Amino acid sequence: MTQALPFQPSAPLAESLRREMNPALLLGALAGLLLVLIAASLLIGRRSGEAASLMTLFDTDPQTAWLILSEVRLPRTALTVLVGATLGLSGAVLQGLLRNPLAEPALLGASSSAALGAVIMFYFGISGTLAIALPLGGMAGTFLATALLFVLGGRAQDTLTLILAGVAINSLTAALTSLALNFAPNPYAALEIIFWILGSFADRSMEHVWLALPPTLIGWAFLLSAGRALDALTLGEDIAATLGFDIPAVKRRAIIGAAFAIGAAVSVTGVISFVGLVVPHLLRPLVGYRPGRLLAASMFGGAALMTAADIGVRMVDTGLELKVGVVTALIGAPFFLHLLMVLRRARA
Repeated sequence: MTQALPFQPSAPLAESLRREMNPALLLGALAGLLLVLIAASLLIGRRSGEAASLMTLFDTDPQTAWLILSEVRLPRTALTVLVGATLGLSGAVLQGLLRNPLAEPALLGASSSAALGAVIMFYFGISGTLAIALPLGGMAGTFLATALLFVLGGRAQDTLTLILAGVAINSLTAALTSLALNFAPNPYAALEIIFWILGSFADRSMEHVWLALPPTLIGWAFLLSAGRALDALTLGEDIAATLGFDIPAVKRRAIIGAAFAIGAAVSVTGVISFVGLVVPHLLRPLVGYRPGRLLAASMFGGAALMTAADIGVRMVDTGLELKVGVVTALIGAPFFLHLLMVLRRARA
């Protein structure tokens, strides 16, 4: 018997299709929005007035202006796009794959495991002597967690088992991170660990971008390959299997893709939550509730949301820069509660 997705609308299918935007128009609009935000991110610094001052600096001292743009603004903006697109795409794939509207990249333990790997680099002081130790530690943590997830999930890779295994991995990594904080060798190391956990794009270089880019692109390729299978899964796993899709293989590709992409993202920016939850839900009605069409839209939407959030934290004058992970959590937590209330009313 065919099961409807829990996040599908209760209105007739004709109504949902009527509200669906033309895919090319939707992607064009999101791409245009992203380009505007990228330009703003390259110009705006810690204060909104820095856009005008940078343009003036190009006339008076172009060498210094170009140095600021290429060494400070460009790496930061590139990472916001990469990380935002990764979180948006991963959230869309996981929600469609697990047929759970509350799924997001942190669900399978990838984000917390990457954070733990980075924290270990901080704890033992390796990050201070080797620049690339931090992202490498984050990616190593993600791959170890993914291997553990496969072991706990067994051969069948049942959806409920994967979710429970992800919850267990999240709990374990959170406990180990707290343990590292508890035994931090000095207060400065503890402060650095806390700032990393909060998530930020500040003080990143092109070295971080080039290190994160290859695994991110590999992860995107795995995740995007699941599009057609996700459409078939809306009819249920049994029917999708009869249509020729190897559902366990699709799950494996999605998990591996999430491990590559999320591990690379979190390892260079810290933990940034709720983007993978919010973006697919905002865009889902515009694609007619079709999981396959949601993937590319979520990439552009996630990149736009992350870039806008990072611009926002730079424009808020708080002395110390507000961490972007804090902002996304403040936005995402109320959204999460609202989503729970909507689902509760829909099932009443």
